[in-house]
Amino acid sequence: MVTQKVILTFSSDLVREPIIYNIGQQFRVVTNIHRADISEDKGWVITELKGEKDEIHEAITWLTSKGVRVEIINDDAPEK
Repeated sequence: MVTQKVILTFSSDLVREPIIYNIGQQFRVVTNIHRADISEDKGWVITELKGEKDEIHEAITWLTSKGVRVEIINDDAPEK
């Protein structure tokens, strides 16, 4: 099992969708939100994705296909 920290950036058309909830339902990935800023027209979330490497990769691929911008964070990188 691995953990990958990511920044997810949402546009106005995605802010109201339960994207993070759906990750946990569709993939064997546990999400742990560290920080977030959401408004009516945009938002970003710093979260950890924990699971098998392949499941995390599939979740990130799915997020990208939905239009979510995904940035991978190294553990030693400063948070937003």
